[in-house]
Amino acid sequence: MRSPAHRTAGLLVTALLVLVPLLAAIPAASAAGSATVYYATGWNTANVHYRPTGGSWTTVPGVPMGETACAGWKKRTIDLGSATGLRAAFNNGSGTWDNNGGADYVLGTGVSTVRDRVVTANAANPCAPQGPDTVAPTAPAGLTAIANGTSIAIAWDAATDDVGVTGYRITRTGGTGGTKVTDVTGVTATAHSDTGLAENTAYRYTVQARDAAGNVSPASAAATATTGRGPAQPAGGTPLGGDPREDSIYFVMTARFADGDPANNRGGSQHVKSGNAANDDPMFRGDFKGLIDKLDYVKGLGFSALWITPVVLNRSDYDFHGYHGWDFHRVDARLESEGASYQDLINAAHAKGIKIYQDVVYNHSSRWGAKGLFTPKVYGVRDAQWSWYYDQPAPGFTYDGRSVEPVSGKSYHNGDLWSTAEPAGNTCRDWGVPTGGQSAEGYRVYNCQWPSPTSGMFPATYFHNCWIGNWEGEDSRSCWLHEDLADFNTESKVVQDYLIDVYNRYIDMGVDGFRVDTAVHVPRVTWNRRFLPAIRAHATARFGAAKAKDFYVFGEVAAFVHDKWNRGSVNHSAQFYTWKERKQYSADDVKAAIEQYDHENLMGTGNQPVSTNATLNGNAYHAPDHSAFSGMNVIDMRMHMNFGEASNAFHNGKDSDDGYNDATFNTVYVDSHDYGPNKSSVRFDGGTDAWAENMSLMWTFRGIPTLYYGSEIEFQRGKRIDCGPTCPLATTGRAYYGGHLAGSVIAPDFGTVSGATGAVAQTLDKPLVRHVQRLNRIRRAIPALQKGQYSIEGVSGDMAFKRRFTQGAVDSFVLVSVSGGATFTGIPNGTYVDAVTGDTRVVTGGTLTIAPGGKGNLRAYVLSLPGNPAPGRIGAAGPYLK
Repeated sequence: MRSPAHRTAGLLVTALLVLVPLLAAIPAASAAGSATVYYATGWNTANVHYRPTGGSWTTVPGVPMGETACAGWKKRTIDLGSATGLRAAFNNGSGTWDNNGGADYVLGTGVSTVRDRVVTANAANPCAPQGPDTVAPTAPAGLTAIANGTSIAIAWDAATDDVGVTGYRITRTGGTGGTKVTDVTGVTATAHSDTGLAENTAYRYTVQARDAAGNVSPASAAATATTGRGPAQPAGGTPLGGDPREDSIYFVMTARFADGDPANNRGGSQHVKSGNAANDDPMFRGDFKGLIDKLDYVKGLGFSALWITPVVLNRSDYDFHGYHGWDFHRVDARLESEGASYQDLINAAHAKGIKIYQDVVYNHSSRWGAKGLFTPKVYGVRDAQWSWYYDQPAPGFTYDGRSVEPVSGKSYHNGDLWSTAEPAGNTCRDWGVPTGGQSAEGYRVYNCQWPSPTSGMFPATYFHNCWIGNWEGEDSRSCWLHEDLADFNTESKVVQDYLIDVYNRYIDMGVDGFRVDTAVHVPRVTWNRRFLPAIRAHATARFGAAKAKDFYVFGEVAAFVHDKWNRGSVNHSAQFYTWKERKQYSADDVKAAIEQYDHENLMGTGNQPVSTNATLNGNAYHAPDHSAFSGMNVIDMRMHMNFGEASNAFHNGKDSDDGYNDATFNTVYVDSHDYGPNKSSVRFDGGTDAWAENMSLMWTFRGIPTLYYGSEIEFQRGKRIDCGPTCPLATTGRAYYGGHLAGSVIAPDFGTVSGATGAVAQTLDKPLVRHVQRLNRIRRAIPALQKGQYSIEGVSGDMAFKRRFTQGAVDSFVLVSVSGGATFTGIPNGTYVDAVTGDTRVVTGGTLTIAPGGKGNLRAYVLSLPGNPAPGRIGAAGPYLK
C-alpha cells in the first residue's frame, strides 16, 4: 500500500515552495527507536500519515503533529520500535496534501526536517535560538533573457541559503535609462518581465539573491537580449458604456455562426477524421465578416450585447472554439478578412448600439504554450509513422493559423514545434524514450512527444506542473485540466504581467467587457490582487472612471450542482468570486493562494458574507452596497443547472441570492456551448413551451438574460453539444448556423424588423423568435425589469415577484407573474397597467390578483408613478405573450 495520491496542484502549503527533484533516499540515523520530525508549514493544523519500515500505514489522515515547535514549524516524535525509518506524507486534515508530488517522503530515525520538499537527515533543531545570520545565499544560476517585441522575460534557477532566500535583486543596464535595480520578493519569484523598453536595444541583466538578514549573494552570470520593434497599436475604439443590466446578451461561437469570407475557412488536421470534410463544413467557417453582415439580425432579435468566443490566435488540432490560445497578442487570422478585422467588428457593432463582450482565458494556453512567454520544443519524427503529424522546420515561416506553409501544404504546420535531436536546454525527462504506449492509430509514443505537466517540459515559472486530482480540491485551481490546456502559473509575476499586457490591448480596442473562461481555476485572491484591479485601472486610465465601472466582467465558475454551495466547498462556488478578500494574506502570491483557500474552507459555508443588494425592503428600493464587490460578476450556475424547468430555476436562484454581492448582475442562461441544464450533454430539448417559459422568466427576473445562438429556433435541439473530432460538427450543438441567416434584415430598432428576405425571413417568423423580440422590447421599456431589486413578500403564486428600481428621477415598480396566477398584497395603491395586454387595474386596498396566463405567458403590471407613467401595452400579441 502507498500513501493516497492526493494532488496539491503543484502548490505546496509549506511556508516556502521550491520545486526540486525528489531525493531518491535519505540515509537513516544510526540509532533506532524513534524519529522526530519537524515539518515547515503554514497550516494551522498538520497531520503526518506514515508507515514504519516493514510496517503498515496509519489510518488516513494520520496522526496530528500536535506540537507547534516554533513559528512555521510543526513537530512530532514517532515511536518506531525496531524499524529503521519510515515513509510519510503530510496533510492539513481537510483534504489538502503534501505528498511530495506523488512520492512518499523517506525519513530516518533521529531528527529530520522537511521543508520545501527537502528532507534533511540528522538535522539540527530548526527552532533552537540562532545567532546572527552572516551567510549569503548562493548566486543564482541559469539566467536567461528572451526578448519579445519591447519586452524581455528573464528567468533563473532558485538560489539556496542556510536559512532561506527571501527575494532577488535584478540589475539591468543598457539603453538610455542607465542602470535600473528591481527587487522581487519571494523564493518562488524566479522570473521577471521587463516591459516598455526601447525598440532594437540591447539590455544586460544580472540577478542576486538575498535573505531575511539582508545578506546578498554574488551576482549571477550575465544574460543579454535585444528588443525588437514594438507591437503595432490598434486604431482603438471606445466602449459604449451604460449599465450592463440594461442589455440582453446573444452568445455567438464566431467560427460557427455566419460565413462572410470563404477564403479564411480552415478545416485543420482533423478535417477528414471528424467527418467535417464529407459535409464541406470546415471547423473554422464563420468569421467577423459574417458576424458584421448579421448584426441587424442580432439587433432585430432585440439583443444589445454580443458575447463572442475568444479571438486570440489558437493552436491545437481542433481549435475553432478559441479556448486553445497560443499567441494572445494576435487575433486569429481565420476570423479576419480585408475590411472585417476584429476592430472593424467592434466598431460596426457599436455603430448599431451593440456591445461586444470578449471571451478571455487567464487560466491556460494551448498545449504548445504561449508565444512570447514560453513555447516548448517537442519530439518530432524519430520514425516515419509520425511524419504525417510533425513537419520539417521551415525557416522564415510563422504559424498564423491561416497561411499555408509551401512544403507541407498545411496551414496548421508544426515545423517550429519539431526536433529530431534533443533541443538545447531541454528540461523534459526521458526525452525521446518510448513510453511503452501507443497512439490511437497504433503508433509508438515517445516521452516528450506530447505535452505533459509532469514531464519537466514546462518550466514551473510559467506553468503549473501537475494534473488535477480533485475537482473540488485546491489542486483544481492550480493544475492542468487537460493535455490541450497548459495551465498558467498565474501566481508568477512574469505570467501576470504577460496576461495583463495581453488583455489591456483588447480593452484599448474598445470592447465592453470580458467573459472570463475557467475563472474558478485561478485562486480568488489572485483575481482580487492582480487581474481584476488591472482591468479596472487600465479601463479607467483609457476611458475614465464611469466607463471603467460599466466594463462588465462575468466569470465562469463552473459548479455543476443543484445546491447553493458546490459540494460544500466555498472556494469552488460561483458566488464566492463576487467578493473581495476579508483578510490580509502573505505578500507571496503562491503562499497567499493556499492561505486564502485554507482560511475560507475553515470558515465554511455558514460564515460567508451575505448581501441584500438584490432584494427589496418591503416595496422599497434601497441603495446597494458594493463596497465589498470584487469586480467580477458570474454566470448563474445554479439557475443554469436547474433550468430543466423554469420553476426549479426560479426557486433555486433566489435561494442563492444572498450569497452574491449583487445577483442583479448575474449572467443567466439555459444552455451554452458546453452544457444544457443538469449538466446535460445535449442542447435543450424540453419543448417549445418550456423554452418560452424559461425565456419569460429570464427576461423578467433579476440578472442579465443570455441566449446561445440558434436557441431562438430550437436549433439542434436534443443533439449532443460537443463530441470533439469524433463526429461531424453538423451533428452537434456547435453546427453551422449561417444557412438560417441567408438573406437580408432591416432592423430600425431593438426587437423590431421592418423587412427581411430569404431564409432569414422564415427564421424571424419562428414562434420563439417572435417571443424573444417582444420580451426584449418589454424589458427595455421597464427599468425595474433590468435593474430592479425584487421581493416575494406578500406574493402568492409559483413564479411571481415584485421588482423596483429607484434612481434619480426614475422610479419603476412592477408586479410579475410567469405562466401561473398570483395575488399581491401590501402593494402601493394606484394604477397598474400590464405591459403584455394593456389591462389596467386601479388598486385601492393594496391587493392585486392576476389570473393564470398559460405556460410561457406572463403578466407585468407596472405602477404609474409621478413622472414615471406605465408604458402601457408593448408590442402585439404573439404565440406566447397574449
